[in-house]
Amino acid sequence: EEDDMRVLVTYASRHAATAGIAQELATVLREESGHALDVDVFPVDEVAGVEDYDAVVIGSAVYMGRWMDTARSLVRRNGRALRGRPVWLFSSGPLGEPAVPAQEAADGADLAERLGARAHRTFSGSLRRAELGRAERLAVRLVNAPEGDYRDWRDIRHWGEEIVDSLTAPVEV
Repeated sequence: EEDDMRVLVTYASRHAATAGIAQELATVLREESGHALDVDVFPVDEVAGVEDYDAVVIGSAVYMGRWMDTARSLVRRNGRALRGRPVWLFSSGPLGEPAVPAQEAADGADLAERLGARAHRTFSGSLRRAELGRAERLAVRLVNAPEGDYRDWRDIRHWGEEIVDSLTAPVEV
């Protein structure tokens, strides 16, 4: 009986939108793999290291085009271990149709390249003005970000299925 493959899904989230994406991905990884994948999901500040995992999915909310510091420092601290494993990164942030801000999170793409990640995806986020602090409300007003939940669950689940396929595909000998 072969040990299940262990997968870590970890995220940096300020207002729970990114956490929601991570939770959904973890659910898809479990269910679509027929529970062949043993999936843990934690915020990045609860992750001591990635050595115990066979594959890692890391997501961060994006503010002003940058990943959150906690997510960037997780990547920095575990760079060598991550480079030796299948890794997927996602950014959560843009709001509305067309998305505001329109540019890709340069950060996520750069980190993905540095780690040799299998993929980097940007998902639309969610904005509830009532949850924001004063500085955040000001920033939101400056970029004219629309309020609402723009997370595309079908898109998120589809990406999770691609990760499952990639991790559970029979190995060519």
